[in-house]
Amino acid sequence: MKQAIWLSYDLGVRGDYEGLYAWLDKHQAKECGDNIAHFIYDYTDSLRDDLKADLAQAVQLDKRSRLYVIYQNSDTQTIKGTFLFGGRKASPWLGFADATEEQTDDGA
Repeated sequence: MKQAIWLSYDLGVRGDYEGLYAWLDKHQAKECGDNIAHFIYDYTDSLRDDLKADLAQAVQLDKRSRLYVIYQNSDTQTIKGTFLFGGRKASPWLGFADATEEQTDDGA
């Protein structure tokens, strides 16, 4: 089966970008901004499992590597996103919003 995929990647400063870029080139991926690629992925069994195994074989990953995949679930037609490797970090924009609550004086 074939599936459109968006892959977000963060391999850190010493990451295997050559391995990842070779893999993305092999899959004719299109650049979609900083660390985002789009491509059509051909899989046989489970999209997530096949993609994870394929990337693990082609790219040297370590504990700092983060790969996040976004795709449309073929059963429910909903957009799904999941980490193949790594996990979520604290957002760099955390604390930038004005979080003050509006207070009303009651005149007392």
